[in-house]
Amino acid sequence: MSALTRWLAPTTVARAHCDIPCGIYDPHGAEIAARTVARMVELIGQLPVIDDAAPSLADRNKFVRYVAVKEEHAELVKREVQVIWSDYFKPEHLEAFPDLHTTVWQILKLAGKNKQSVDAEAAAQLEEAVKSFGEAFWATKK
Repeated sequence: MSALTRWLAPTTVARAHCDIPCGIYDPHGAEIAARTVARMVELIGQLPVIDDAAPSLADRNKFVRYVAVKEEHAELVKREVQVIWSDYFKPEHLEAFPDLHTTVWQILKLAGKNKQSVDAEAAAQLEEAVKSFGEAFWATKK
């Protein structure tokens, strides 16, 4: 190791429990994303059903866009929840909310289910699970 490298090396090592200050974490993004998934499912359900004829280009375009947004936001739910779960929550939070791991697992599974299908019930369950996660998060901030 050269003298310059030793001189530039830090003399104190800082340790933190997360990548960024905890004040930045907020489950609101996951809540909005879950609501967006539910809204896209609702809009898909409102598209006209045509038995024998092909749907119009406008309706096909809407369908493709709704599905793309639904899947993008389901993935966003997963990412937002995973970051808060892995970077923010500490052992003492898990003691206060012993079902937190199950809630997160359920959210991840529901987000995947919403990517795979157009299911209003699954979208509502995703919204409810994310809401529960958010409530646990905010309870730890008090």
